[in-house]
Amino acid sequence: MIAAIVLNGFRVLRRDRGALVLSFILPVAFFSIFAMIFGGMGDNGTPRVSVLVVDEDGSTASERLVQALLQEPSLNASTHPKEKKGAPADYTAASAEAAVKRGDAPAALVIPKGFGAHPIAMGPGGDRTPIRLLHDSSDPVAAQMVAGILQKVVMTSMSGAMAKMGMQYFEKASGGLTAQQRESIEAAMARPNAGRQSAPASGDGFIALDVRDVVGEKNKHSMIAFYAAGIGVMFLLFTASAAGGALLEEAESGALDRILSARVSMTTLLAGKMAYSALLASAQLTLMFVWGAAVFHLDLWHHVPGFLVMTAATSFAVAAFGMVLASVSHTRAQQGAISTLIILTMSAIGGSMFPRYFMPAAMQKVGLLTLNAWAIDGYTKVFWRDEPILHLAPQVGVLMGAGITLFLIARRFARRWEYS
Repeated sequence: MIAAIVLNGFRVLRRDRGALVLSFILPVAFFSIFAMIFGGMGDNGTPRVSVLVVDEDGSTASERLVQALLQEPSLNASTHPKEKKGAPADYTAASAEAAVKRGDAPAALVIPKGFGAHPIAMGPGGDRTPIRLLHDSSDPVAAQMVAGILQKVVMTSMSGAMAKMGMQYFEKASGGLTAQQRESIEAAMARPNAGRQSAPASGDGFIALDVRDVVGEKNKHSMIAFYAAGIGVMFLLFTASAAGGALLEEAESGALDRILSARVSMTTLLAGKMAYSALLASAQLTLMFVWGAAVFHLDLWHHVPGFLVMTAATSFAVAAFGMVLASVSHTRAQQGAISTLIILTMSAIGGSMFPRYFMPAAMQKVGLLTLNAWAIDGYTKVFWRDEPILHLAPQVGVLMGAGITLFLIARRFARRWEYS
């Protein structure tokens, strides 16, 4: 009897496609996504960090450091913008700071004048010229990684300066060196591997850093907008799916036939359903951001125009997405399974569950195939970078274009109800 009950349970599961998808396909899909995101880190170490490099000093020491940074495999360092035509000018401190503010890179290193005269020091303090590290705190990991990698690069590229500094410390502590001792030490310093050593135990490091947040220093609560957008879009997709599923319920109950027979065209019906879903999505996003402003001190009121533009475009796109899910599904159970699989997958790779800057570069590009990524990027421009509405054109254009395309797809698949 137990065996018969077990076999019957598997027969029921096989007939229920929705349960089958949720039981087997969804876990495998999520495992694959997280394996692609984090699995490669064990092979290649930490992912490469983009950093802009500015050399204001022009000394031998600074040039050697810049070349080492450009060759460092853990960094994607660049000294000038990547332009298609002509030879682009090197970054200046001002242009590098502007690029970080635009989000072109999460960090920039500025080697100031005088660095070559006093590049390093042994131990905390010391007479050394600090390198400026400009960063965008919306990516809190990048600045820490750049700072750590910079200390490593110094040890491998400026071994002569380190050995010279060590000799000065030793000479000061020992009361002076004889001419023969000085000649022996200088000969050892001239050898290629002189001065190479392990990382210093002190967290102060050889290079002094002047770290400054050039984006978020005035927007202390704006990261709340990132989480509101990420979580909000994910739940909006579920809401739009449920709203679109009303079409399937009406089709199953026969109400859809009565609506179409009352001289209401399928295009009008889909447009009405989509308008309702978009308004509902807008209300949900508005509530979430107002709650963030009231409880978590999100600066909503100074960003209302950008918020309204992004909310309208996002709501339009997710509403059209819900119409597609309803039109391609044949039953409500099928639609529930498909929507759960697609929405959770989109949210994982699109940045709703964790920031995309934690992902490998390839996965970040794949994330741009989702509505989540474009919506989050748009809200980040509004609340974090304080960019004008015109700068939202790429995000708004993609979301509106996706919404129109998805609506046309939904209209094409909805033809089956007209001829049924």
